[in-house]
Amino acid sequence: MTNIQSTLDELTKRTDKRTSVFDLEIHRIQNDYLSLGGRLLNESQLDDLNRSFPSLKLDTALIRILGRDVGERVHVTTNLTGLYERPTFGMPLSSELCYGTELEVLEEEKKWVFTRQRDGYLGWAYRGYLGEGPAPEATHLVIAPAIEVRAQPEETSEIITRVVSGTGVIVEETCGDWSCISANKKGWIQSKHLRAITNLPGTLEEKRTTMVEDSQRMKGIPYLWGGTSGNGIDCSGFARLLHRWVGVTIPRDADMQYQAARPVEPPFAVGDLFFFAEKDSERHITHVGVSLGGWKVIHSSRANNGVYIDNVQDRELLRETYVSAGTFLR
Repeated sequence: MTNIQSTLDELTKRTDKRTSVFDLEIHRIQNDYLSLGGRLLNESQLDDLNRSFPSLKLDTALIRILGRDVGERVHVTTNLTGLYERPTFGMPLSSELCYGTELEVLEEEKKWVFTRQRDGYLGWAYRGYLGEGPAPEATHLVIAPAIEVRAQPEETSEIITRVVSGTGVIVEETCGDWSCISANKKGWIQSKHLRAITNLPGTLEEKRTTMVEDSQRMKGIPYLWGGTSGNGIDCSGFARLLHRWVGVTIPRDADMQYQAARPVEPPFAVGDLFFFAEKDSERHITHVGVSLGGWKVIHSSRANNGVYIDNVQDRELLRETYVSAGTFLR
C-alpha cells in the first residue's frame, strides 16, 4: 500500500499541472488487484500507469479521462478574467484571459469550468464570464496597455467599458480619428490604439522595429503574478504580449518559452529572449526578458515592480542568474 501510494505521489509530482492532469486515488487494493479513481487528461496516461505497476492487475474504470472527447467550445465575453488552479476566486492567478479567448470545456463544478486553451494551457474559469462557441473573428488588436471605450467618438463621451492590451476586436466603422469596436461591449476608441491584423509587421526587421516601439508603451506597468495586460503583467506575460502584437504566438510561461525557443548566441538582436533561473525555485527557468539589442533588456520584474529597462551585465542579480537566450522571430 505504501509503495503504491508513493508511486502515485511521484507520478503526480512529475505532472505539469499547467498542461496535464494526474489526480488519482486508491479506490481498492487486494492481493495483486488495484482499483484507482480520479482524473487524467488523456488515454496515454493509462499506459504510464500500467508501466508503473507491472505486477498488478489494474482496474481503471473509475478514472475519468477529461480529454477523451472534444469538449464544448466557449469564449471569454468579459474584457478580462482570471484563470485559476482551483475553482475559486480565492486562489492566486495562474494567468488572465482577455475578451475573445477561445477555450475548450473539460469539466464543470458549480459555477466554474475546467478549460483548455489552444496551446494546451489548463485552468479554471468562471462560467458566468464565458459565452457559447468561438468569438467572432477579430479584425484588430488593442495596442494600448488599457483604453476606455466611449459611447461616442469624442473624449468627453461616457465611458462604457475598457479593453486591455492584446485584445482582439472587430472594427465596425470609423469616424475621423475614431473607430467603433465590438468586444465585450460596443463603443468608440481612438484608432491609434488599434493595429489591423492584416497590417501586422511582415519582415524580421519590421517585427524588431515594432517590438521596440511597442515595448515603450508598457514601461511602468506594475508587476502582477499571472497578469497579462496593462492592468498588471508578469515577465512571461509581457514577452508573450510583445510577440502577439507582431503576430507571433509563443507559450505562456517563461520555462515553456525557454523550451520552445530557438537558441541564439551573442551578439543579441531586438526581440531575443533572455532566460534566468533562481536557485530556490522548482522550475529551471523563472524569469524572462526581451532584448532591445545587445544586453539591454526590457522586462517585468518583481525587483522593479513592473516593466522597466535594465542591462543584464550591469545588474548583478540578472548577470548571476542568466542562463541562455532564444528567439521566436524569423
